[in-house]
Amino acid sequence: MSRYVAFLRGVSPLNAKMPELKRCFESAGFTNVRTVLGSGNVVFDTRASSEKAIARKAERAMDEKLGRTFLTLVRSVDALREMIESDPYARYDVPPTTKRVVTFLSDEPKTRVKLPIEMDGARILAVKGCEVFSAYTPNPRAPVFMGLIEKTFGRNVTTRTWETVKKCVAA
Repeated sequence: MSRYVAFLRGVSPLNAKMPELKRCFESAGFTNVRTVLGSGNVVFDTRASSEKAIARKAERAMDEKLGRTFLTLVRSVDALREMIESDPYARYDVPPTTKRVVTFLSDEPKTRVKLPIEMDGARILAVKGCEVFSAYTPNPRAPVFMGLIEKTFGRNVTTRTWETVKKCVAA
């Protein structure tokens, strides 16, 4: 058995309860299922398979049990741990007040993006495979970085703070 994390796009406590998501994953045959925070992070064990096949299985279970699905992007805990240990932010001057975020893509970008891209305190710093590493300074206007991410990479993505990714790996 291998350990994975499913990052679901658009989940909040208002549109999906974590116990319900946990039951969906269990009904799909995943074991040792845990949710992390209330934003659609599900950690679980299953036989090694492609991340896309695991995501499809989870989405089918959500459709059956909840009557709706959330875009699901799956990563192995081992790959996430390796990403954290490599610290992709280390080579950039990211002040302590800046939020570090990881955007998970469903596929590697088809075109190479000239980086860094900056807009209103948000910066896309690096792309490595299907992960995008950004940083932004919180401001009252809203999360500008999400508009920047979607404009650059499309909507088949989901984003988590660096700290949330660490919590998922530790779960």
